[in-house]
Amino acid sequence: MSKLNESAIEALAIQLFEQLGYSHIHAPDIAPDGDRPERTRYDQVLLTGRLQKALQRINPGMGSAVLQAALKEVERIHSPELLANNETFHRLLTEGVKVSTQQDGNERGDIVWLIDFDNPGQNEFVVANQFTVIENNQNKRPDLVLFVNGMPLAVIELKNAADENATLQSAYQQICTYKHAIPGLFTYNALLIISDGLETKAGSLSADFSRFMTWKIPDNVGAHGMRPDDFHDTHEGACHAPLRVELEILINGMLNKKTLLDLVRHFVVFEKSKKEDPRSGVISIHTVKKIAAYHQYYAVNAAVASTLRAADIGLNSQIMQNPANYGLPDVTQQPKGDKKAGVVWHTQGSGKSLSMVFYTGKIVLALHNPTIVVITDRNDLDDQLFDTFAACKQLLRQEPRQVENRQQLKELLRVASGGVIFTTIQKFQPDEGNVYEELSNRRNIVVIADEAHRTQYGFSAKTVDDKNAGGEVIGKKTVYGFAKYLRDALPNATYLGWVLGS
Repeated sequence: MSKLNESAIEALAIQLFEQLGYSHIHAPDIAPDGDRPERTRYDQVLLTGRLQKALQRINPGMGSAVLQAALKEVERIHSPELLANNETFHRLLTEGVKVSTQQDGNERGDIVWLIDFDNPGQNEFVVANQFTVIENNQNKRPDLVLFVNGMPLAVIELKNAADENATLQSAYQQICTYKHAIPGLFTYNALLIISDGLETKAGSLSADFSRFMTWKIPDNVGAHGMRPDDFHDTHEGACHAPLRVELEILINGMLNKKTLLDLVRHFVVFEKSKKEDPRSGVISIHTVKKIAAYHQYYAVNAAVASTLRAADIGLNSQIMQNPANYGLPDVTQQPKGDKKAGVVWHTQGSGKSLSMVFYTGKIVLALHNPTIVVITDRNDLDDQLFDTFAACKQLLRQEPRQVENRQQLKELLRVASGGVIFTTIQKFQPDEGNVYEELSNRRNIVVIADEAHRTQYGFSAKTVDDKNAGGEVIGKKTVYGFAKYLRDALPNATYLGWVLGS
């Protein structure tokens, strides 16, 4: 077994990234005073030459003036708040850089993409070790920085597990020191990774130590098409396999090109909440950056793939022909167009509400602006879930709406497309009779039933007492469960249930 030390862990990590198609750069070589300088100053954290080439490559046909304007937008993010800077950059990264130019006396708007999310191979992936940054006279050197198209999207700090003072906690504290000393590097950060060779965890820019998570892979197959056995002792000259398995799994499973881009685009939220000072009454907005855990990532992608199969409305041929490019499992052999997306089983405390946000944000793009109807059976649940969605509206790319009454429900569902609508299932109760009126026959509607094992079922008729206003039984009447009325209203919608399991 090779000696376990920080250099060996760093070498192993670089080797794993190279096997995933990353290029390796020894950062001192491209430093301002290096042999092949790509930075003019030590506080410059973007590799602008690489970013310029990427912009030209993935935005063909756009003029140099437009691309230069986009580059300046990326470079000029400078507010006093680090997390605000990071959120601004994340929006540019995931929604494109909006650039206005004058052409023939008229103003023209263009969107410049910093990353080609649909074609991961069109982007440049680099792992750089010993990347020195000097900011405000503070000189810091993170162990590894991952660059995508010249943008430093991930920072990795490594410690030696054989050193009793070099713990995973100390790696986290080192990251915290970097954030305060060289905040410019973290304007462009998507992920933070800490490892001591034994344990490896990932977290967001605002996460405390307890929120850093390990990354696991499904039992049957890992991300990047590897079986769990493939993560074992296959690299000569590195640490013994049991000491490195978590590091290998996270790099291969989370930081391969497809998964990394999928996570960045669809599985990051900046959740906002209001807080009122009890003395002054001043209301402040608190922001927390959250990234999906591994179980949320896999469950949501499986649900998205199943929804695309079940909806089958002809808008997603590229996605369904190449599901792996979109971080999706292959469900093409299952029945198409049956409107049954299936059931997502979750456990208490698994982050179900946030998983539903991730699912909605991704399916909105995949189905080209569908209408999403989120169904609960209690007002308090409706309020709680709506608040979570409203706090993450950037990922949804629209403001969710909470239905107040049956008339508003009908108005919101009689639209051509779009909308994220929250309602209790009781609003689908017909005013009279046992048939609810059809509100829309569109196929691009997805109904998400929260806690679907309770009241959101029942297709069969049953006979109950018919009572007058005074509670007196005046006869019998036939009624159905809410599931039947829901399908009366939305006969061609696709349905997905979320159920608490054990």
